Amino acid sequence: MSFLLTMRVAWRALNKNKMRAGLTVLGVVIGIAAVTTMVSLGQSANALVQGQFQALGTNVILVFPGQRNRDGLQQAIVTLTAHDSDSIASECPSVMATTPVIGTSGQLIYGSSNFNPRELMGVGHDYPTVRNWPVRQGEFFSDRDVASANKVCVIGSTIVAKLFQTTNPIGKMIRIKNLSFRVVGVLEKKGANMVGQDQDNLVLLPYSTVRKRMHGSEFDNVGAIMVSARSMDAMSEAQGEIDQLLAERHRIQAGQPRDYVVQSTTEIANIFGAITGTLTLMLASIAGISLIVGGVGIMNIMLVSVTERTREIGIRMAVGARSRDILRQFLVEAVLLSCVGGLIGFLLGAASSVGVVSLINSVTSGTKWTHEVSWTAGVVAFFFAAAVGVFFGYYPALRASRLDPIDALRYE
Repeated sequence: MSFLLTMRVAWRALNKNKMRAGLTVLGVVIGIAAVTTMVSLGQSANALVQGQFQALGTNVILVFPGQRNRDGLQQAIVTLTAHDSDSIASECPSVMATTPVIGTSGQLIYGSSNFNPRELMGVGHDYPTVRNWPVRQGEFFSDRDVASANKVCVIGSTIVAKLFQTTNPIGKMIRIKNLSFRVVGVLEKKGANMVGQDQDNLVLLPYSTVRKRMHGSEFDNVGAIMVSARSMDAMSEAQGEIDQLLAERHRIQAGQPRDYVVQSTTEIANIFGAITGTLTLMLASIAGISLIVGGVGIMNIMLVSVTERTREIGIRMAVGARSRDILRQFLVEAVLLSCVGGLIGFLLGAASSVGVVSLINSVTSGTKWTHEVSWTAGVVAFFFAAAVGVFFGYYPALRASRLDPIDALRYE
């Protein structure tokens, strides 16, 4: 019997009992759909995390002050300076740009309107380059503004909406802590991050202005340094150069603990990616258990089918069918059931993942999830479904092929 004829006979046999065939593959459908959904959602979550770190800037490396343990509490050591930032920019070949960062707080006042921004920071003039965040209107403050500690600022689009509405903010004066600042630029809109925080709700000032005029400090310390490497491939090299330079500047001997931490956003993103990948694998494995349940269901139904079709098997053998023909027929039926279930399961899983992502996007105000349908998971699940059919269908098929033709013809 040819394989094509075997397929036709198997399809005809399954078509006679549509309800039973449908219930048989239900376990496989649920298993494949669950695996596809879990893997697709995991890929969507990973894409969201990676996108957020890419939005942080171009090949960004973060340098934080170190910490020390005092009375059981971790306290930051104030060791980084603006000169450290300048030295990194000028002496590290793999570094494209740097900016010091100093955090502060205060209420914004313009006319009769007032507003508390989520972020109020002092930064350097290369901040747009490091963050890959262009200015939409006006311009960013210059190196001269930083050197002179001028009272200028650049604001996000949320600040424009809250304080100025339809008024052009460029050149207008706003008050922060009884100091008047001139708005020189408006940043491009970035939207909310993955935890729902509005990235455009910020005001940027020269770090020297924050330190001298707002904090009243003559020290050169900064809260952190943001660094942009020249390329993604140069990230590791840039980290090494930064570490070596700061160790020399801070006079840290070999073997002594660093008083700073150099961390790339790629490393942080990889950590989050590993976490989401592990969770996805765990959930997919749990969902995959239902495939075993579906396989057991296929085996049970095939055993019942062998019993019901005993006389048919006897007639086939009597007219010349060989044992391997009977084995192949029932094995093809089992694999056909599994493959059909796998295809339906994948389509349901893809639709389910799109639906879940759409639901998440509709109820959250953060960065929108992307629709990631895992075609790889679908292909693997389909072949796994076929393997389930072979594994659980082999015993019923073998049992059918070993029936004695005489006894099969006498079976009632």
